[in-house]
Amino acid sequence: MEEAVEDAVDDAVDEQPPKRPTMKDIAREAGVSASAVSFALNNRSGVSPGTRARIERVAERLGWRPHSAARALSGERAGVLGMVLARPAGSLGVESFFLQLMSGIQRALAPRDQALLFQMADGLEAECELYRRWWAEGRVDGVLVVDPRTEDPRPALLASLGLPAVVVGGAEPTDGPDRRDAAAAGLSSVWADDAAAMVTVVRHLYELGHRRIAHIAGVGGFTHTERRIRALREEAERTGLADARSVTTDYTDAQGAEAARRLLALPTPPTALICDNEVMAVAAVSVATETGHSVPRDVSIVSWEDSVLCRTLHPQLTSLSRDTEEFGRHAAQQLLDVLTGGPRRRVEVPLPRLTPRESTAPAPEHR
Repeated sequence: MEEAVEDAVDDAVDEQPPKRPTMKDIAREAGVSASAVSFALNNRSGVSPGTRARIERVAERLGWRPHSAARALSGERAGVLGMVLARPAGSLGVESFFLQLMSGIQRALAPRDQALLFQMADGLEAECELYRRWWAEGRVDGVLVVDPRTEDPRPALLASLGLPAVVVGGAEPTDGPDRRDAAAAGLSSVWADDAAAMVTVVRHLYELGHRRIAHIAGVGGFTHTERRIRALREEAERTGLADARSVTTDYTDAQGAEAARRLLALPTPPTALICDNEVMAVAAVSVATETGHSVPRDVSIVSWEDSVLCRTLHPQLTSLSRDTEEFGRHAAQQLLDVLTGGPRRRVEVPLPRLTPRESTAPAPEHR
């Protein structure tokens, strides 16, 4: 028994990991020179059709695949797209938006045998440094840029590097000599009309009699955050709302709860809260319950994003519903189109649809 165990251990030690096949291996098997293999597999002239076919058959049988670094050095594509997220790492695991967005991106990439290189960065400067390194090393063919800012150095940087990019959530073009958006840099973008979506939510609450509306917003300086804040302010002016304000956060449940706690502790608290994601909306419901406010009797709550959390919480959350996976697919497909010589475009996705549920009701003074 001991001898059998020792033999098995010896066999395991002697067993070497499989060796990655090289062009020299293919040349030896096919009976040709290494240069002929290089010409054939890099789709260059210099070998006959019959020799090329024989080399390709041997390469397939041996399981040979081109090395990404070698392809980059030879000017070929790496077969990889990049995406960097400069947000707190803790915000990614709880918010459904990015998980659905990345699922949609994969739907577009998988049939094209493209990979996604995803990395977190500690701030915008670190993100820009990553782009410079990826470009210098030939690591990626192009990048998907998320969370566009009102003062954003990334579009101009990517344009100067010549690194193809699509800005996800890019704003509508603005005028002026100091523009730093995707359109000014000549990049493609895929975006949603956050201003129109905010108007939809505010009008729903206004029709229910709410005149004191607070917005628990995302990160200040993000273009979609600023568009929502501006749209709330303009709609408040148009309809004569007594009180409408926005409070910025980092999208986490902790800051969402803190913002809700401060707002509900005001001498005259809001009767409706609009939360920029479902995580903060759930946190707001919890804070309302803790502080003796009934949802929706005392305060109505709306989530900007819809997810299973919104549908399983009690009360169920009124939400803006959109196909985030399709949003991601559109963005990735646009980048793939650019890489194959397609035009740079601005693609607007359909307006999110408001889905009323149990968390919104007539304002207390209008019942």
